[in-house]
Amino acid sequence: MGKLFQNLNFRILNQSHLKSMLPILLYKRNNIFKSKAAFWIGFSTVTAGVALQLPMYINAHDMGFRLAGMGMGTAMTVGMILVALGLITTLYSLIPSRAGEETEKYEHLKIRALDDAPINFTHIGLLFVMALAITLDVMKPTILSFVVPGMAREYGLKSPVNPGGIIPVALLPLSGITGTVIGSFLWGWLGDKIGRRSSILMAGITFIATSACGCMPEFWMNCIMCQIMGWGVGGMLPILFTLIAECIPAKHRGWLMVLIGGDIAGAYIIASALASWLVPHYTWRILWLIGFPSGFLLILLNHWIPESPRYLLIHGRVKEAQNIMKRFGAGVIKEIAPKNTVEMNVKDQFLQLFRSPFGGLTLTVALLALGGGFVEFGFQLWIPSNLQKLGFSQAGSFAILRNAALIGFPLNFLIAWMYGFWSSKRTIILLTVLTAASMIGFLFAGDSIVHDRLLLYILLTIPIWGISSVISVLSAYAAEIYPTAVRSRGGGLVAGVSKFGGVLIIALVVIAVAPPSISATALIGAVPLVFATLAMFFFGVETRKRRLEDITEEQLGGLKYFSSNP
Repeated sequence: MGKLFQNLNFRILNQSHLKSMLPILLYKRNNIFKSKAAFWIGFSTVTAGVALQLPMYINAHDMGFRLAGMGMGTAMTVGMILVALGLITTLYSLIPSRAGEETEKYEHLKIRALDDAPINFTHIGLLFVMALAITLDVMKPTILSFVVPGMAREYGLKSPVNPGGIIPVALLPLSGITGTVIGSFLWGWLGDKIGRRSSILMAGITFIATSACGCMPEFWMNCIMCQIMGWGVGGMLPILFTLIAECIPAKHRGWLMVLIGGDIAGAYIIASALASWLVPHYTWRILWLIGFPSGFLLILLNHWIPESPRYLLIHGRVKEAQNIMKRFGAGVIKEIAPKNTVEMNVKDQFLQLFRSPFGGLTLTVALLALGGGFVEFGFQLWIPSNLQKLGFSQAGSFAILRNAALIGFPLNFLIAWMYGFWSSKRTIILLTVLTAASMIGFLFAGDSIVHDRLLLYILLTIPIWGISSVISVLSAYAAEIYPTAVRSRGGGLVAGVSKFGGVLIIALVVIAVAPPSISATALIGAVPLVFATLAMFFFGVETRKRRLEDITEEQLGGLKYFSSNP
């Protein structure tokens, strides 16, 4: 078979006879899952383990679902063991087999991209499941801000609503967000190593496993489970955007990614609404437990999550790529290959992100991600507690935040249009400026903002919606500016830096260096956003309606690897 492919390349054709080509370098390897049976065994084991822990929560109904100080029963202990074993089994099943792998390289194969393919039901199915996955992923860390007040009360922890506590409740979000930093880098690496689809499925199993956090009787147990939750949550979002970017045609890619990413704001609406409706009746624990059915649903919809054809092709899995391409409405023919390819200039390693020509752009998006993390995990995380500290009830503060998110949500459609049809670079700059301005508004208004409900809603709408939109367009942007070989790592880096901003903020709260007041969190969020705006203005690149390979080509110095005459 090796001789058959030598000096040949494949062109992916669709009904309109595509005009551009993606040159890539293929390796011969048998790169499949070790065992589908092991995956479903792991999934079933995790599910059973979580189910064994649910009775502890249900049986506490007469005590207002308070579990603090209760001992762990046999069923719960067995359940935790099963969850651990199930996670290990699932990870094993998703690691590609390298049996028969050869170091011999094929001649350079040139692959015609799917950028002119019409949108079909396969694209729609992918977008639907990705929207669901993004919503579930973002809800996890978002829920932290609604869990903190109730958890502080049940365990008697130090917080804005309980300043007399000894142990700071901020240790919980610190554990969770630290986990997301680790998960972002880990899953970014895994996405380039074991595949986009495999990484998404593993994160989905983690969602199910960590829903058991709602049954933990001790605070330290919650912190451990929250840390594990972060591992799965932190890495999923960049991989989702990577998969969408590599499957959706260029002319639709930008606006669809941002529109799907609008579920980041939608996740806040859902989380705040669930907190408002359920927490008064079932306590904060119910917000963790809803991860069980939601993660279960994501796994059951895995048929609509294809592997990225671009990923498959650069790893030599040509037949698998062909099958998926057909689902996207493309066929394959052969053609003589050129001698040079873009992918030859890109090393499959993390340090490539900081080397020329990507170093300056990487630092730019990392700075913007850091500012976004300061707002999301500084301002947003503590705003429910701060509103309650200023006199609002728990349900009232949750309702205000839900309403603010609802007010801003329709603007996601405008942002999607702007990113896809106006300018990706200028859209990011505009959003960043608006968010920074709202932070400065809170800084000047201070605590007196609670006496002006209209101004409160105006200033709350912008950061709650605005920072979600910034993170959405930044995630889409990171999925466009890097080559296939390191695209997942690039998205993971941006996500990891964003979460690292949260770790810094929460760590300051834990050691009581920066009190989490509205003014303090607003100032901390505004400063990096201002610098990020300037950096994006000078170093950002335009990606609107451009093929991923053309963006890479420009980054690599404008080398003419692409032919418009097939």
